[in-house]
Amino acid sequence: MYCRAARTFAKGNKIAPAWRPLVPPSAKKIHFSSVSERVPHTHKRSFGQPTPETHPELMVKGEVTPGFVTAEYESRRSKLMQALPEGSVVISPGYTTRYMSNNVFYHFHQNTDFWYLTGFNEPDAAMILEKNTSKRGYKQTMFVPPKSESAELWDGPRTGVEGAKEIFGANEAYDNARFPMFLKDALLAKHVFMDSPVLAPSILSENDAAKRILDFGNFLPLNWIKRKQQKALKPLSVLIQELRVIKSDQEIAIMKESGVISAKSFIEAMKWTKPGYTEAQLWAKLDYECRMRGSSILAYVPVVAGGPNGLSMHYVRNDMMLRDGDLVLVDCGGEYKGYASDITRTWPVNGKFSPAQKKLYQAVLNVNKACIKLCTEQAAISLNGIHTVSTRLMQQELSKIGWDISTYDLERILYPHHVGHYLGLDVHDTHDLDRSRKLKRNMVVTIEPGIYVPYDDSFPKEFQGIAIRIEDNVAVGVEEPHILTSTAPKEIVDIEYCCSH
Repeated sequence: MYCRAARTFAKGNKIAPAWRPLVPPSAKKIHFSSVSERVPHTHKRSFGQPTPETHPELMVKGEVTPGFVTAEYESRRSKLMQALPEGSVVISPGYTTRYMSNNVFYHFHQNTDFWYLTGFNEPDAAMILEKNTSKRGYKQTMFVPPKSESAELWDGPRTGVEGAKEIFGANEAYDNARFPMFLKDALLAKHVFMDSPVLAPSILSENDAAKRILDFGNFLPLNWIKRKQQKALKPLSVLIQELRVIKSDQEIAIMKESGVISAKSFIEAMKWTKPGYTEAQLWAKLDYECRMRGSSILAYVPVVAGGPNGLSMHYVRNDMMLRDGDLVLVDCGGEYKGYASDITRTWPVNGKFSPAQKKLYQAVLNVNKACIKLCTEQAAISLNGIHTVSTRLMQQELSKIGWDISTYDLERILYPHHVGHYLGLDVHDTHDLDRSRKLKRNMVVTIEPGIYVPYDDSFPKEFQGIAIRIEDNVAVGVEEPHILTSTAPKEIVDIEYCCSH
């Protein structure tokens, strides 16, 4: 963060920082693009994200992003444009950098719709697709931050305009400062597909000229566009989500790897857990194990809930002590090559389930396994349908261990959440698509029944304060489901074995 202070100073801040730059302004500049033999071959050229040239251990020739070749992205764009009427234009902005506080930025995470179509993983970019009669069926124009010696000195390499054409397949590419000019023309097309720029921090929300064109603050250009009989903007994301909901075989393979990485991390976390550690330390352990196995980041802020903290579905404070005799409910997953995993396991802090914990855990596990079996095309069922089955099964399982509860208490208090959601580039993937559609091959869903018993004498005393959720990631098959997280222990005997080693 001290470098940020130096940048402020370099821009003319009158208050000098407490330290001086290591290299005086008059020093000779060093260019990584030099052909000097001293420059490693991985640094002969520089880009804003991994490429086969800079990361040969991660990517092979022909890949745009790790694991995905040019043809995969071409196919996605082609399918989108083929589904649109003649005279259509697609305007897709990426995200901009987001800040936690002054000059302190969050880890950059790209707009996943933009990523899905381009693979471009740098901030402040945008793309315009125009349907045409060429072999591709569309023209692709990208707008990206240009190469800049001064900017790259501070923020690292950029791919630049030429890289956008060379690597990402753009027919044309321009400095992103020119985006508003092209946007104005694109909005005159017969059919314009673009999501509201106020919903996400993108180049549209950050660029003053683009704001004016889109009538932010009652500027005149939109009136000019209306006089040209501009049609109403049509939503884009829901069309992309229709493509995203069915994964390619390569996407399934990557998501399997993502699940295996996270599952191994859960095994190490179970082995490491003991009374006296904190939820925050267990969080750190999971983060470490995921990253050491190849995840770039955790896919979301995890739930690490000891004892009654698990009664809150999205408890993420993760700051209390793990106590002897309690269970710990952990909802966590790494992101690998852009794709999220989402696993929940519940295990005893001291390594041994109590009799009451064991009974309730087995009830939830039986529901989990029964619902996973329904994740096939042959079953002709939706996620909503599986949820209905899960509540019926949960009531039956609780009855077997002596409970007598109403459906109302089960669905409103003990098991108040849905059994699952779609999974992919986002943890809650394709969020605009409802869960009433029947499952199809290569959809990926979570199955996560749970039970959360409050301190309320309406329920058996021995179970009060216990929270259990068991979540797996499942690729829908034709006749058999494919569990992507099968290596994460969930049988009682396997969990207790892990916890004791």
